[in-house]
Amino acid sequence: MTPALRRLHLRTWVVVLAALLTAFTLVLRTASPAQAAYAQIEGSGSTWSELIVRQWIADVDAMGMKVTYSSGGSSQGRKNFAQNVTDFGISEIPYQGVDEYGAADTAGKRAFAYLPIVAGGTAFTYQVRVGGKLVKNLRLSGDTIAKIFTNKITDWSDAAITKDNNGRKLPSLRIIPVVRSDGSGTTAQFTTWLDKEHPKVWRPFFGRSGLTSYFPRKGTAIAASGSDQVMNTISGDAGNGTIGYVEYSYPVSKKFPVVKVLNKAGYFVEPTEHNVAVALTKARINENKSSPLYLTQILDGVYRATDKRAYPLSSYSYMLLPTGAKDQRMTTAKRQTLVDFMFYSLCEGQSKAGPYGYSPLPLNLVQAGFAQLAKLGTADKGVNVKNRDARRCNNPTFVKGDLSRNHLAEIAPQPAACDKVGAGPCGTAPAADTGATDKPKAGAQPTAAAAPGAAAPSAGAAPQVAASTDPETGQPVAAAAVVDPESIAGVPTELTSSALGDRKEWFGAIAMLELLLIVTVPGALALYFRRRGAAR
Repeated sequence: MTPALRRLHLRTWVVVLAALLTAFTLVLRTASPAQAAYAQIEGSGSTWSELIVRQWIADVDAMGMKVTYSSGGSSQGRKNFAQNVTDFGISEIPYQGVDEYGAADTAGKRAFAYLPIVAGGTAFTYQVRVGGKLVKNLRLSGDTIAKIFTNKITDWSDAAITKDNNGRKLPSLRIIPVVRSDGSGTTAQFTTWLDKEHPKVWRPFFGRSGLTSYFPRKGTAIAASGSDQVMNTISGDAGNGTIGYVEYSYPVSKKFPVVKVLNKAGYFVEPTEHNVAVALTKARINENKSSPLYLTQILDGVYRATDKRAYPLSSYSYMLLPTGAKDQRMTTAKRQTLVDFMFYSLCEGQSKAGPYGYSPLPLNLVQAGFAQLAKLGTADKGVNVKNRDARRCNNPTFVKGDLSRNHLAEIAPQPAACDKVGAGPCGTAPAADTGATDKPKAGAQPTAAAAPGAAAPSAGAAPQVAASTDPETGQPVAAAAVVDPESIAGVPTELTSSALGDRKEWFGAIAMLELLLIVTVPGALALYFRRRGAAR
């Protein structure tokens, strides 16, 4: 090989190596933000919200977001957040200022915002057996529930329970209320309702007015820590005679019945996603942005909703979102993880709420949630909060083209005529009705119980529409509103293992690398073979 050919060969390989180095540098530059976009975040708090939160955590893990959650109750979640133990907290009630024991219940100096995350119903699950068979169509009025949990009604054969069930008397069996032993948002929600709707029963028992996160344990009541332990206590072999309060998702998961609660319209209803959605149309939200209680709920209208479908004990849960620019736990990567985790949860994640026993948030709360997330971008300019809005949401409450409407409330089935006061109970015997049944498959709409006498659909059959109508209104009842599961099936979001919008840069860098290889490799190979020929 001549010196000139050798120099040309060297220059060619220098060009090739330089091109490869440039291409890989571009790849690394786009890769680095993707790898650094997320950092693990830690939260704690509510057991009421726990089941859906854990599902969202599992969903985003495949997208590269690492989130951990410890369910120790809402009170503990608020304390952990205030003490900078966690990055976020989840609670059903806001900070109270001072708790039941006189200790501070505030976030201290830590800046935060309340972010609505999911709606649901506080349900009353129970175990009562007649002839060894589980009663599944129990109905109770609010007054009866209040008296059961304040030890004024202590036996399942009580006349008030018989009246609620239209003369059907249960056998004599001691009632064992199961309450929470830990500081609980579920307890706070329940006792808020007791204080507002049944003060003459609740206040003498509690000793004062107001709510509490720690239910007083008196009489035959037993206590358990966390919603899961309340549910396990009731559903266990020794649970006959028990009744407790949990978020509806727990009995749905356990395939256990829940009480149909009497609403102001005179119908006994369950806390399905549809009935909760109807009830929450009457919720009022604190919209004063200067108030420390901005976005917290005022539920008086929900408790007294006169729609036949409304479930009285409907509410929603909050995330405590750290908004301080100098928050000691937060970094740009953590804030980005929180933004994208909650963007998924408020949008695509809401489509899983119904099958898990929750109800998706309506538009106004989702939009308010985006406004709260935007504060993380204000606190840290490195956080991408663009394109997080309702137009990009696949939320089952939204109506395409008209986001002022609530789709779930519109399609909510009317209650069956046998669920009206003075009729029923639905089913031919106390153990015949379905109550809370099997946990729906992911993506499926919960189906309401069929009207009395209706045949059960065969396995694998397409959804059937019953011909039953309300004799008073002519509107379809329960089974008439069965919805094709595909109608709320989710569609993929933009979220990936990198931050939103990053992946297109990868494709650009790879395309550039391919182009450089196409241009340089043939010439390098030709020079190589020419060299070998010259050497011979």
